[in-house]
Amino acid sequence: MLPDLSRDEISRYARHLIIPDVGIEGQKRLKAARVLLVGAGGLGSPAALYLAAAGVGNIGLVDFDVVDVTNLQRQILHGTKDIGRPKIDSARERIADLNPHVELTTYETALTSHNALDIIGKYDLVVDGTDNFPTRYLVNDACVMLGKPNVYGSVFRFEGQASVFAAKDGPCYRCLFPEPPPPGVVPNCAEGGVLGVLPGLVGTIQATEAIKLILGLGEPLVGRLLLIDALGAQFRTVKVRRNPECPACGTHEIKELIDYEEFCGLKPELRTEDRRPKTEDAMPEITPTELAERLRTGDVELIDVREPHEWDIARIPGARLIPLGTFPAAIPSLDRTHDIVVQCRSGVRSANAVRQLQAAGFTRVRNLAGGILRWSDEVDPSVVKY
Repeated sequence: MLPDLSRDEISRYARHLIIPDVGIEGQKRLKAARVLLVGAGGLGSPAALYLAAAGVGNIGLVDFDVVDVTNLQRQILHGTKDIGRPKIDSARERIADLNPHVELTTYETALTSHNALDIIGKYDLVVDGTDNFPTRYLVNDACVMLGKPNVYGSVFRFEGQASVFAAKDGPCYRCLFPEPPPPGVVPNCAEGGVLGVLPGLVGTIQATEAIKLILGLGEPLVGRLLLIDALGAQFRTVKVRRNPECPACGTHEIKELIDYEEFCGLKPELRTEDRRPKTEDAMPEITPTELAERLRTGDVELIDVREPHEWDIARIPGARLIPLGTFPAAIPSLDRTHDIVVQCRSGVRSANAVRQLQAAGFTRVRNLAGGILRWSDEVDPSVVKY
C-alpha cells in the first residue's frame, strides 16, 4: 500500500500533482521509493537535491570524504562553512532544510565488496555518482546481482555521459566497458579538470532518469548512452546492446563481488606463493622532504609531466616541464646515468612516466610521492594547491 500525503506535502508538490501523468498516485510512488546515491560530490549533489525536492521519501547516501575548498566549484550540496566537515554531515543539513519530509540514511564509509550487497539491497535503484573505475564496476556488479537499476553518470572537462544500466532486459556497464582502461590513462576530475556546471547538468539528468523509473514514465536511458558536449551544446545518444557473453548480465559468471582495485590494475600483482608484492612491480618513490634536500645539492633532475596550463598555476623551482603526452618522444633526451625524479599534481601521471622510463631501461628514476600537492604541504606552502 502506498503512503498517504499530508496537507503540507500536497501543497509542497502541487506542481507535480497537476501533471496528469504524475498526480496523487505518482507522488505517493515517489514518497514510497528508496533511492541510494553513491557519492555526495559533483554528480551526487544535484541528484540528491532534486530527488529530495521531488519528494523521494527514502534516500540513502554513501560517502566517506570531507569537504575541500576545491569541491565548491561544482559540489553544490556543500558550502564554504562546511570545509573540513564530512560531506555526509553537510549533505544531511542541506537536504533536511530543503525537504524535511525526506528520510535520509547516511553511510559514512567506502562502498566495498564487503558491504555493497547489504547496502544496495535495501533500495529500489542506485544513482552512481562515483568518479573512479573500481567503484563503477562494483556498483554495476552488485546491481546486476540484486536486480537493481543503476543510473550512471560521468563527467570530464566539457563532456558528460549518462545511461541506465542493469535494468530488466537492458545492458549493464560491463556490456559497454568490458575491461577497465589501464591505470593512469583516463585522468579523474582532480587530474583533468571539469567545467563546474557540467556535473550539475549530468547529475540532474540522473535524477530525471531515477524519477522516470520510479513513476514508470517516458523512455528511460536503457540501452542508450547519452553523450553531452557542453562546448558544442550538443546531445546525442548511441545504442548500447546487451552482450550475451557479458560475465555479469549475460553468462552470469560473476557470482560474487571481487577486489575491484586489483581488477582495475590499481594494486600490484601478488605472488601466488606468499601473496607479497613483487619487488619489480613496486613503484620507486621519493618524499618531498627527500627531494628538497637533493635539489639543494643539485644532484637530481626533476621532470614535471603536467600540462602547460598547470605549470602556469604552480611549479617546483628547478623542474623541467615535459607534458605526459609528449613524454615518449622526450625519453631519448634524458640522461640514464643521472638520478631522475618525475612529478605531477598528485603522483598518478608521474607514476605512468616512471613506468615508461623503466621500460626504456632507466634504473635511477623515482616518482615524487603525493606530487606537487604533498610538496606544498610538507616543503613549500607558497606553492599553490589546485
